[in-house]
Amino acid sequence: MSRFDEQYLDLCHRILDHGEKITTNPAVLAKNTQGAVQTNMPTHLAQTAKPTTTYSLPHQVLQFDLAEEFPILTTKRVAFKTAALEMLWIYQVASNDVKWLHDRGIKIWDEWEIPASGIYAKKDYKKLYREKGLKESPVGTIGTAYGWIVNRYQLTSSLIETLKTDPANRRMIMSLWQNEWLPTAALPSCVWNSQWNVTGGKLNLMVTVRSNDVPLGMPFNVSQYATLCYLLAQVTGLQPGQMTYVINNAHIYENQVSGIKEQFTKPSYPAPTLWLNPDITDFFKFDNSKELKDIRLENYQHAGTIKMPVTE
Repeated sequence: MSRFDEQYLDLCHRILDHGEKITTNPAVLAKNTQGAVQTNMPTHLAQTAKPTTTYSLPHQVLQFDLAEEFPILTTKRVAFKTAALEMLWIYQVASNDVKWLHDRGIKIWDEWEIPASGIYAKKDYKKLYREKGLKESPVGTIGTAYGWIVNRYQLTSSLIETLKTDPANRRMIMSLWQNEWLPTAALPSCVWNSQWNVTGGKLNLMVTVRSNDVPLGMPFNVSQYATLCYLLAQVTGLQPGQMTYVINNAHIYENQVSGIKEQFTKPSYPAPTLWLNPDITDFFKFDNSKELKDIRLENYQHAGTIKMPVTE
C-alpha cells in the first residue's frame, strides 16, 4: 500500500467515526454572504440547492517523503493529467481564464466561471472590477483568485529566484489569500498557502488548505502540489524532500459516504513514479498542452474509478 493510501484511508475512517455532522443551507449562505465574505456558488444554484450535510474534522495533517514515493491514490483512480494541468494553470500560466482549461478538456472550474452578464452570486463583477481600477474583463474567468493572484504578485518567479540565490531564506511563501482581492474572487482559494524550505539539498513544502472535500478535492491537491515540488526542485538544482499537508477543515459529504466505504474495500498498489523531462531547466518551459509531454506517471496501477457526486 502506498503511504498516501495508508494516510488517506485512515483520515477517512477518522472523519466518519469522529467527525462532527454539520448541515448547511445554501440559500441561507447566499443571503448572508455579502461584502467581504462570499458564497461559493451562483445565486441561481443556491436558490434551488438542497441543504448539505458533511462529516468534518479540524486540523488534519499528512506528511510525505517525496524522495521515497510520489503521493497519488491507488485505491481509486486519480486523474493525474487534469490535476497537473490545473496546477500549471495556476502557477505556470498564472491564469484565471477558464477557457484555457476548456481547451484542454477540463471543466472542473465551470461552476465558478463568471458569465457574460458579469453577474455571479448576486454580485456585478464588471462594476466591481471598474471600482478596483481593473481594466481587464472578469467574463469567462474565476475573478481575482488563484492564478490571477500568482500573476499579480509574480509569486512563482519570485520563489524560484529566491531558491536559486538564497536557499537558506526562511520567508519563502506563496499566499493566494490576499484580502484586497477576496471581494472580486469567484471562489477564495481553498489551497491558499504554500511554504518552502531547503535543507540538505532538498526542497521541502508545507501546504495549508482552508477547506478540503476529502473524497474529491484532496486527492487532486496532494498530487498536484507534490508535482509542483518536483518541478521546482528540478529547475533549481534540488531534490524533492518532505511535504506536509495541513487541512483546517477536512470533510466528507454525506452523499459521498457510500463511495468512501466502497474505496475501503479496494485493493492498493505500490506508488507510481513521476517522470519529468530531464532537459527542462526552466519551470515556464514545461509543456502545458493537453498532452502534458514533459510530465507523466510511470507504472500507475489503481483500483479503478469510484464515482462520487460533486456537492455544490
